[in-house]
Amino acid sequence: MPVVALNGINLSYQVDGEGDLVVMVMGTGSPGRVWQAHQAPALRAAGFRVATVDNRGIPPTDECASGMVIGDLVGDTAALIESLGGRAHVVGTSLGARVTQELALARPDLVSKAVLMATTGRNDAVQTAWSRGERELHDQGITLPERYFAAVNAVLNLSPATLRDPVGVRDWLDIFELTGSAVSKGVRAQMEMNEFENRLDAYRAITVPCLVIGFADDRVLPAYLAREVADVIPGARYEEVADAGHFGFLEQPAAVNRLLVDFLAD
Repeated sequence: MPVVALNGINLSYQVDGEGDLVVMVMGTGSPGRVWQAHQAPALRAAGFRVATVDNRGIPPTDECASGMVIGDLVGDTAALIESLGGRAHVVGTSLGARVTQELALARPDLVSKAVLMATTGRNDAVQTAWSRGERELHDQGITLPERYFAAVNAVLNLSPATLRDPVGVRDWLDIFELTGSAVSKGVRAQMEMNEFENRLDAYRAITVPCLVIGFADDRVLPAYLAREVADVIPGARYEEVADAGHFGFLEQPAAVNRLLVDFLAD
């Protein structure tokens, strides 16, 4: 993957395919390669050029452990788009969706269409409490037992439909156990962005065509938060994917990919 100097940092990204550019922005703690499991191949097959990026905080992009704000990630994404030709469709999930909607607001000249998955425009009380607890665990040097961490993350991020599948859920538990609860300094800096001011009124000024996707069983950012974002963006389309938790793009890739391709190709 190329690493280039953009917006004052070294930014890692990957571009594959031919056609109109789609830039994909991941959520907290996740590298851009997660998109390669399902969404990037589907978009390339549909005739798009796809760029996946490691957000600041995720090596080999600079970790920026001293701190970051959402505007930094927006600037990084804008600089990447400009370096790749100057206009793109942008797809984001979770933190990446917040980056995408703020980019659509600040730089509509760079965004043809925006897809916002598992997003929010405000803090939710439970989400805020959970986020603060995660940061306190890290700051106090507490590492959870791997099996317990895996079970908690499965319940938090996956749909009951996935949890009922004894084979599939075992694979997820194995992944979560390998990940572990320890986080890098860069991811800890990303986590600080989980609390932010209410942005719903600001999003009324977004003019970019937007598709908002909520995941029906999302416990991290419940679907009603995504619907709120769709309700305030003029002309935004809202779709909700059933049997999908916060990782719905991995749990229900066929449904998510169909929505992505239909919206971006229209």
